[in-house]
Amino acid sequence: MAGGPPKHRANELRSKNKADLLKSLEELKRELVDLRVHKVTNASAGKLSRISVVRKNIARILTIMNQKTRQAIREHYKNEKHKPLDLRPKRTRAIRRRLSQREQNAKTLKRHKKDIHFPRHRNFVLKAA
Repeated sequence: MAGGPPKHRANELRSKNKADLLKSLEELKRELVDLRVHKVTNASAGKLSRISVVRKNIARILTIMNQKTRQAIREHYKNEKHKPLDLRPKRTRAIRRRLSQREQNAKTLKRHKKDIHFPRHRNFVLKAA
């Protein structure tokens, strides 16, 4: 691989700020356009094999940018009552619609009064003979 920058490492990209990431993304996109032009003009095989490397580097940078954005959004909504849908736990549809523990244990006023005045488990003292 003689031409262009080497493969980008994800841990190195995470340390960069957004401006640097955008700059390297633009460079890679320009390089990809050039490589596609070389492909049409029957360039050497070395240039053609570079296309997949550049595409993966672009994907890495975009992934890191999305991760950073999502992390910032997560921090913003950390102590909020309501979160965006994509930040909530996925689980299954049935579990998401299930009653909460508090809703399951809720009693009507009538049931509450009955439980207080007429407990279900009455303790009787037997008279010893």
